Amino acid sequence: MRFAENNRISHRQLYRQMILEFLAPFILCMYGAGKLNGINALIGMVMALIPLGFYVIVLIRMTPVFENLKKSGGVLVGQLTGLFFMVFILMAGGYILAVLGQLVPVSLITGMSEEWITFWAVLVCMTGIRGGMPGRGRMAQISGGVLLGGMILMMVLCIPQGKIEYLQDMVAAWKFSGQEIFDGFYGTICAFSAVGLLPFLLGNVEKYASAGKTVLAGILTLGGILMGMAVLLPAVLGYGRVVQERYPVLPLLDGADLPGNVLARFDVLWMGFLLYSLLFALGSLLHYSRQIAEGAGLGRGKMWTAVAAALIWCIARTGKWILESFGWYLCYIFVPGLLICQIFLFLRSKKRHRKKGVIISGVLICSIMLGGCAGAVEPEKRMYALALGVDASEDGLLVSYGMPDLPESTGQGKEEENGSTRVLAIRGENFTQIEEAYDRSQEKFRDLGHLQVLVLGKPLLEDGRWELVLDYLKQEAFVGEDLYVFQAENAGQVLNWQGQDNSSLGEYVTGLIENRMSGRRVHTVTLRQVFYEKYKSHTMPKLPEITVTDSSLEISV
Repeated sequence: MRFAENNRISHRQLYRQMILEFLAPFILCMYGAGKLNGINALIGMVMALIPLGFYVIVLIRMTPVFENLKKSGGVLVGQLTGLFFMVFILMAGGYILAVLGQLVPVSLITGMSEEWITFWAVLVCMTGIRGGMPGRGRMAQISGGVLLGGMILMMVLCIPQGKIEYLQDMVAAWKFSGQEIFDGFYGTICAFSAVGLLPFLLGNVEKYASAGKTVLAGILTLGGILMGMAVLLPAVLGYGRVVQERYPVLPLLDGADLPGNVLARFDVLWMGFLLYSLLFALGSLLHYSRQIAEGAGLGRGKMWTAVAAALIWCIARTGKWILESFGWYLCYIFVPGLLICQIFLFLRSKKRHRKKGVIISGVLICSIMLGGCAGAVEPEKRMYALALGVDASEDGLLVSYGMPDLPESTGQGKEEENGSTRVLAIRGENFTQIEEAYDRSQEKFRDLGHLQVLVLGKPLLEDGRWELVLDYLKQEAFVGEDLYVFQAENAGQVLNWQGQDNSSLGEYVTGLIENRMSGRRVHTVTLRQVFYEKYKSHTMPKLPEITVTDSSLEISV
């Protein structure tokens, strides 16, 4: 069924709601350190999709039972079952909100605390569930396909960045392990365990008895994306890096770009998709809290929604605890408990149960925004560095920021009003001191989101302190990994070079590399390649060298 009738959602809207609710949590949280990585985990993912397909049939048949838990299992059993699901909603909501609170301050909005971001996020999601089921269905109808298409498009755009030798590293590290395959299998089951809440939704689906193919299509779509990301991540980043990163999808975004470099901050668009999906998932959990409370006879649904929102925010504030304990809770408490509850209720209601029980009320609607960018810094108050140079010095490090001449670049033909220099050099023992010195002496926000060139001094490369530079750049979420890395005798001298047309180093080198249509191509090394070698063997690849002469700049291998 393509369209909804009688205030119910259609099968298509159900499918797109599943995509919106699961996509971002899966892509962000199922890979990385201590999670599902490697060929054994990939085999386990494929195996897990088979029992999930049969599980869908059970969930559809359980829908009349879950419409009113108090009537199906009795007052005591119904309330205990409702409390069991409410605990899951609180844990899952706190986990999603904690992830959201970690990602937004470093990826999208600067200058705004994690507490306020999570507070406004849960408030928006709580307010949005008043829209009603038809509104939620229309929201999924419009945005679900856009989100799915956008994520697949971005995965396709990342494929050319992959390298066969990177995948060979994953194959070389593979050893058949039944335990790891089982971990991948059970980990995927746990990730999809939220599908167990589906009976609370199916009562609002038109002809839900025939919705099995729709739900199965959603599971297969999500499973296909998961398996695709399990191959794409090591192919682009290298297997050694994937197993050490906490959220390996984030560095994957840093290198995503449209052909021709027509959109330099393409990763922001991808993060917007993921943020939208996280908010929709959080709103879905709040919606289910109302449904469960009313069906289990725990009290008024609106009251439980407000209580659940407050508790979710409090749990998210625990930070490290919820991020580390949620996986254990899924594996050892929720999944076994879910099976016990469903088996018990199914057997209890098999003799007789009333179909067409109380129609599930309430719904959620989610917002794609956090209510404004109060913490953002205006463009005119930012210092945009196109090139970064790092040298070894007596004090520790000498960092040079190369800025473009904005009036000259935009054709305005006037000097900077504040008389600021185009190259800013700061000394310090480490990057923490350098950042503190910058904050004390400069009035503009340091924006490295447009960085195009990194130049490392040879003494820095020889004494091994280049790893400090990589650790620093790894923490800078706005730095894209497609920037070019070079070496030089004196990085500061290179950044102070200016061409005949008054072009800066970042502009000149980028144009020299990307605009050369014929002749010998300039050999380049990107930051992503440098990270790969660091995670693989703790070595620096051979970097092309920049040499400054009297009136020109030369790049040699």
